[in-house]
Order: sequence, then C-alpha cells, then structure tokens
Amino acid sequence: MGFPATADQHLKFLIYGKTGWIGGLLGKICQSQSISYEYGSGRLENRSSLEADLAAVNPTHVFNAAGVTGRPNVDWCESHKVETIRANVVGTLTLADVCRERGLVLINYATGCIFEYDQAHPEGSGIAFKEEDTPNFIGSFYSKTKAMVEDLLKNYENVCTLRVRMPISSDLQNPRNFITKIARYDKVVNIPNSMTILDELLPISVEMAKRNLTGIWNFTNPGVVSHNEILEMYKQYIDPSYTWKNFNLEEQAKVIVAPRSNNELDASKLKKEFPELLSIKESLIKNVFKPNQKTAA
Repeated sequence: MGFPATADQHLKFLIYGKTGWIGGLLGKICQSQSISYEYGSGRLENRSSLEADLAAVNPTHVFNAAGVTGRPNVDWCESHKVETIRANVVGTLTLADVCRERGLVLINYATGCIFEYDQAHPEGSGIAFKEEDTPNFIGSFYSKTKAMVEDLLKNYENVCTLRVRMPISSDLQNPRNFITKIARYDKVVNIPNSMTILDELLPISVEMAKRNLTGIWNFTNPGVVSHNEILEMYKQYIDPSYTWKNFNLEEQAKVIVAPRSNNELDASKLKKEFPELLSIKESLIKNVFKPNQKTAA
C-alpha cells in the first residue's frame, strides 16, 4: 500500500522489546536469515530517545514487540492503569508517529483479545471476526487500551498491525507459552479459540516487512482449537500421565480479576497472502508437539 517491497540485501531492522518473548525470537530469526538488526534502547514513550535510535541505526523497518501484558497475567494491568496506558497507548503511538515522519513501515505486534463471541459470531459457528470489525471486548483494562490504540493506528498508513492471540511456541519451558500456562493451571475452561503459533507466524511477519505490508491483519493460524484439544495433544505427545480438570466461566471468574477474551478470528486475509499457512491444529502438531515428542511414535 504505497510502500514498494525491499530487497533483502538492504534490510536493517530496529526491534523494540529486547527482553520480551517475541522480541527475543525476532532477533534469532534475523540471525538465521542473515538480516542486519539492532534492538532499540529508547523508551517508547520518550520521543527524543526513539528519534535518537532511528538516527543511530538508520533502519529500513521497525518492529514493536514491546509493551505491557502484565505479570503474571493481564490482571496486573487492572491495578497499574497508568503504566499500562504509558506503554501500550502513549508508547505505541509515539513510535508509530516517529516512524511515519521518516517514511518507515512499523510492524506492530498487537492483540486479537479485543473481541468476544456474540450473537453475530457465536462460539462454534465458524463465523469469525474480520479485520474491519469493531472490537466488542473491553472486559479487561489491557484489552481496552489495545482496542483504543488499534483504532488510532488505523490513521497511520505506515503501520502493520498484527493481531496475535494466545501465543504458542515450541519452547514448552517458556512461562509465556499458552500451552505451558494452561498445563500448569489447577483447572482450565474449555472454549475454542484462535491462536498464534509463533514458530510459523513470526517468520511470516518478517516476510510481511520485506513486502512492506500495512494495515490490520488477524495474525492467527486459521481455525480454532479448544483448551481440552491442546491438553489431549499434550497428553498424547508429551506426558501420557497428564490429567486436568475443567471449570466453567462463572467458576473461572472467581479466581481472576478481569474477564478473558474468547473468540475466532478470520485468518483468510493472511492465508491469501501466505497460502502455505497451516491450520491451527496442523501447526500445533508440526511445529510444537512433534518436535517435543516424548512418547513412542
């Protein structure tokens, strides 16, 4: 959309979120593809520090994998609202604005946790939320700030917004991994959701930068998978003795501060651009469970 594709030999990436999960993985992808990259040292909400980074690095593309999700989870944001706004709203907008001044594409790792199943998109119906749909989930302050900033970023023609959901990777020791999280819970809900397999999708985001793609993208594998389906795979491939218990949303609400988003995102726009994209269940088996298999084949 107005930005021609960039030849590989001229690539130089500036990445924000060095200490984060996605930021760290992006650095490894750049190394494996021999792409020149540096991590930003500036604070996102400090405009002059971002301008200094851009002047020093002179990148062809900028990646934003920084921001606040909360530790250990998004409930943290409910009691740290100003810090959440500073990072997720002020910081992201400042980076987008500084990049626009320099004519740079910003790949922004956002969230798809801004929707929830409703009458027009019932659970299990296959009727999924599209890129142009208006967010309908503001149950958590985290999601509220993310929906606000997504709406404002629509006005920046240089921004590529990637709606990530319930990210999963082949690193089953990582506490941020959705599989690792639910495998450690005492009880889990059982709801089909769109999810993002990072091993498959992060390299695609690098390719999106090379193609200078912009706008909003549902950045999930096509289809949905439920908590129980994932844990069945975990039991099949990793630990046959693993057991778990389910509870419903009303019971879950008693042990969390803020409600959680459950939805299906329509990934057909991404699939059209990248026809090789696997469905969520195929990708889980190929990219996560088969490489970690501990049971007999």
